[in-house]
Amino acid sequence: MNPFAPQSSRRAFLADLGMGFTGLALGAMLYRDGIARADEFGSWAPPDGLPHFAPKAKRVIWLFMIGGTSHLESFDPKPALNRYAGKTINETPHQDVLESPYTENVRIAIQNDANGHIRHELYPLQVGYSKRGESGIEVSDWWPEVGECVDELAVIRSLWTTNDNHGAQLQFHTGRHSLEGPFPTIGSWVHYGLGSLNEELPQFVVLGTPIADCCGGMNGHGASYLGPEHDGVQLEINPKNPLPFAAPGPDVYREEQADSFSLIDRLNRISAVQYPDDAQLRARIKSYELAFRMQMSVPEVVDFASETAETQALYGLDRAETREFGQQCLTARRLVERGVRFVQIFHGSNGGAGAWDAHSSLKPGHSKLCKQVDQPIGGLLKDLKRRGLLDDTLVVWATEFGRTPGSQNGDGRDHHPFGFSAWMAGGGVKGGVVHGATDELGFHAVENRHYVTDIHATVLHQLGLDSRKLEVPGFKRLDIDHGKPIHEILA
Repeated sequence: MNPFAPQSSRRAFLADLGMGFTGLALGAMLYRDGIARADEFGSWAPPDGLPHFAPKAKRVIWLFMIGGTSHLESFDPKPALNRYAGKTINETPHQDVLESPYTENVRIAIQNDANGHIRHELYPLQVGYSKRGESGIEVSDWWPEVGECVDELAVIRSLWTTNDNHGAQLQFHTGRHSLEGPFPTIGSWVHYGLGSLNEELPQFVVLGTPIADCCGGMNGHGASYLGPEHDGVQLEINPKNPLPFAAPGPDVYREEQADSFSLIDRLNRISAVQYPDDAQLRARIKSYELAFRMQMSVPEVVDFASETAETQALYGLDRAETREFGQQCLTARRLVERGVRFVQIFHGSNGGAGAWDAHSSLKPGHSKLCKQVDQPIGGLLKDLKRRGLLDDTLVVWATEFGRTPGSQNGDGRDHHPFGFSAWMAGGGVKGGVVHGATDELGFHAVENRHYVTDIHATVLHQLGLDSRKLEVPGFKRLDIDHGKPIHEILA
């Protein structure tokens, strides 16, 4: 017997009948008072799990570097910084960047903070760079393994955001400034809009330590008003306990647990009759159902015994500095090949702003962090491609903002929301292309500028989703929330 088979009863029938008449009366009153209008959303219905048009991608791996990776020492190197090193911006031919109207886009999150300022004395590049691949795209020497895959990448060098502080981490995932509060994240929109490809695994998985409470916390992978059943599910790379409290104790028989779940399900559904719109209750019912199915499937995903030594070495599992992030990238590949829709991997969480926050000691700090992630990311791209998964898996690499062309503390760079980089690969995206540009100093995005929700729009478009058809009654979205797909990088 399925412990979660839907059941009907006389109680449910009478409750539905009574509440149905109540709902009719309430709806009429709300309409009369101008609170509800049936035609505002037409014949609105929740998503049916099907794409709105033919998709190019089935799944997404979202790699996020916490703290603000320098675009200048990664995917947008600027030789002018070496040429004018030690000079102020006003002492160069590029002083017009300080007069740009784009500087007015930023909303100050914390007044009188020591960070988030324009730094005037130019700081030279802290690492070399070279043209990579047949496409000849310039990539920092700190990213050799990703550089080997550059012909698979669409590098976007013209992103901008409005938060000068680390609330931009939340903003990159929701599209809204952190001062506006939490909103659904890109992963939760994908979860909300598309059905499952594997009923035994969660469809939105979070790996690594998420962003800290200072910068968005759990809201960085949350669903907000879409309901908690669309939140990301955190997994640990531990076959014995990948999902805390998901499995029963060693002294509990599976039959006992099935009986317990069956009782809990009946009690939950009695409550659901009385409170049919309770999002927390609805999420609880779904979580029990999913947890029961996941107990066998999730531990297997994070058990690498079936992976060859060559594959494990490809991800860097044989080296201490790359092992942790390599395990997360390998798990991401195992998840997507089993049908998980959205895998969000965080790197650099340190309980605060993030390890990539290079206000000082940029060279040793970024050098160390790049060593941790470069080989695993390169291995992921290579492994997806050789398995035929890259064609319909969209990989996104991003961070909340870039770093200033000018120096801070003599050997670091400050927060820089005016222009920075991200890249995409696979999933119907062109490879070996650069889209957009910053100016000669890497200060402003000046060509094909893109606010961060254009990344979201591109992801949803490749999955066959129209974000305007996903809107929820009572939660009208702004145009900037939707963004626009970056069609120039799409194959």
